[in-house]
Amino acid sequence: MPFRFIHTADLHLDSPLTSLALRNAELGDLVRGATRKALERIVDLAITEAVDALIIAGDLYDGSQTSMATALFLMEQMRRLEAAGIRVFLIRGNHDAQSQITRELTFPPNVHVFDGRGKPVRAGILASGREVHVHGISFANPHAPASLLPGFRAPLPDAVNIGLMHTSLAGASRHDPYAPVGIADLAAHGFDYWALGHIHQRRVHLEKPWIVMPGNPQGRDINEGGPKGVTLATVDDDGTITCALHPVAVALFERLSVDLSGIDDWRGMLDRIEAALAEARVAAGGAHLVARLTLAGATPLAWRLRRDEDLLAAELQNLAASLGECWIEAVELSVAAPLVAAGADAGPLTELSRLMREDVVESHAYREELREALADLLRQLPKEARSLLAADEAAEETLLHELALEGADAVLARLGGEGAGA
Repeated sequence: MPFRFIHTADLHLDSPLTSLALRNAELGDLVRGATRKALERIVDLAITEAVDALIIAGDLYDGSQTSMATALFLMEQMRRLEAAGIRVFLIRGNHDAQSQITRELTFPPNVHVFDGRGKPVRAGILASGREVHVHGISFANPHAPASLLPGFRAPLPDAVNIGLMHTSLAGASRHDPYAPVGIADLAAHGFDYWALGHIHQRRVHLEKPWIVMPGNPQGRDINEGGPKGVTLATVDDDGTITCALHPVAVALFERLSVDLSGIDDWRGMLDRIEAALAEARVAAGGAHLVARLTLAGATPLAWRLRRDEDLLAAELQNLAASLGECWIEAVELSVAAPLVAAGADAGPLTELSRLMREDVVESHAYREELREALADLLRQLPKEARSLLAADEAAEETLLHELALEGADAVLARLGGEGAGA
């Protein structure tokens, strides 16, 4: 019989979703509970597929926020695996290292938590007599500025060697540097499969040897979109390894851009958005679709969409609800009024738009006035919120530019609506 295992990482059980919950409490509840449901689905898959092991490459928890209720839920799932005769091999990631409960839990006998010494553990034996060994290193500190690779022992001869590492590799956006290491260095170490964790986007870096970052099995916000699942790996008697992605996400985040070019009536706009949502809903499979919509293109509706954003949001939420298991996380407007034909009378609004964008928005005096208003706003916000809006000077400049353009469009939308008798 082959040796089969599931590789996952970065579950971040019960991680807080403050910003999402503030916008939509019901959607926040769905996604918050989705991290638990994803683990349940992983355990269900392990039992159904009768795998030999579940490998978790760090960050079961979400740092110091972890509660005892989270820990008890995790223990319940580990006991389900124990009852099915499935072993669990896990390492502590940077978020696990922040949790006091991580150090206090006593797992059932089927769970092996690696320490910082890198000692391999025999996980199974193939029909050919070849053994399968798992190597792993946990980190006790949430910061790991140096590579963990030197702490791993050499591969055991005439065996299948699987390594667990929580690492940012050579660096990734939106992820803190953690135990950096190069793909070439991992490949040269001699292991047959590297089960990685830390980066939340799935990527198979190599297949000989396998170097797999599975991504988190459940996205938590729009920046963790795309397919989410776990890797099911099969080690054949000759040591050959094959891998397959198995979706387990409860909610799937997607950015959807809908081109409204040529649409000149409200009903036609809704129909086009509904078609895009329905297609994405089918592609999401059994997961809830959580979409951030960007409405783009040249349309006479541009002014009305901006003027009536509250009505638009309500209509789109109702439309999504009618599709079932479909949610609108946010709506972004990137629409514009159609260009006036060359030689035609541009009209006062078109000329005003040009003046606002070319003269007012770009003027130093206006930007300084806007900067002062932004500074007043930031002073009234918690430090964490200030960092999200303007982490540095460059981010502040980008935010100022975006706010200026949005403000200009909002004014023009109001003027356009009044001029149309709306």
